[in-house]
Amino acid sequence: MADSHVLRAGQARAFFSSLGGECRGWRVGARKMLWPGDEAIWPAVAPVLFPTCGWSRDGVIRVGAESYPMPVHGFAAQSLFASTRLGESAICFTLVDNEETRKHWPFAFALSITYTLVETALAVTCVIENRDTQVMPYAVGLHPGFALDWQAGAHRFVFETPERADVPVIAPGGLFSTSRRPVPLNGRVLDLEPALFEAEALCFTDAKSRSFALEAPDGRLTIAAPDFPHLVLWNKQGGAYLAIESWTGTGDPEGFEGTLLERPSMIHLAPGASRSHHVRYSWEPLGRAMASA
Repeated sequence: MADSHVLRAGQARAFFSSLGGECRGWRVGARKMLWPGDEAIWPAVAPVLFPTCGWSRDGVIRVGAESYPMPVHGFAAQSLFASTRLGESAICFTLVDNEETRKHWPFAFALSITYTLVETALAVTCVIENRDTQVMPYAVGLHPGFALDWQAGAHRFVFETPERADVPVIAPGGLFSTSRRPVPLNGRVLDLEPALFEAEALCFTDAKSRSFALEAPDGRLTIAAPDFPHLVLWNKQGGAYLAIESWTGTGDPEGFEGTLLERPSMIHLAPGASRSHHVRYSWEPLGRAMASA
């Protein structure tokens, strides 16, 4: 059974599970920032994606001449992490290769996820270490579902800089098509509504922006993701959330038959090397958000 953990910083609280090293709740005062999960819609809250993001063709990856089953978004969310407390307001979860991970991905590695809570922000740092003797291809991602009441009023997603007003079509099996479809993006601003996600997630691959804001009727959530080139926005069945996903890599292209090393946008980590990826989520309630607008 997974252990549960609580971080505290002033009136803020954050809750975590050793299963997946996942944040299972975040509260700023009385404001619940994360969706609680719902088995009938989407049971997760904020899963960590590793060592792949998105779908692999036929649920399989190839490393050299061998094939391995790979779940969507990798295996980290189903893995049990060790935990180390770093005081009242920080915690580190660590996963190292074991018999189960090597069934899916034949590399020696360490993945650590450090969460640091302050009164109005939650910072996440993912560190990947290659403990193998060969180059290790990986992708890592964060997939938090932020609580959103569609009936409470208008919601907007604002990019740091203008982006393309179209996104890749997601083909059957979750694969990335070369075709694109338009989205109603007006420069930097995307007005949000559940119908946007009826045809699948909005995947802003190789986005220019590294900072974003979800503007809600009661405040603004700012996301700074300097080390993640891809942004994915997703909602399922009109659930009371918006998933704001930061990815370093994407799913397989439609028709892809190559190895994991040949998969587009994978990071190739040299033996003995490590790499860090950071995201910070900051909440401004309505009064402060208006004052800084």
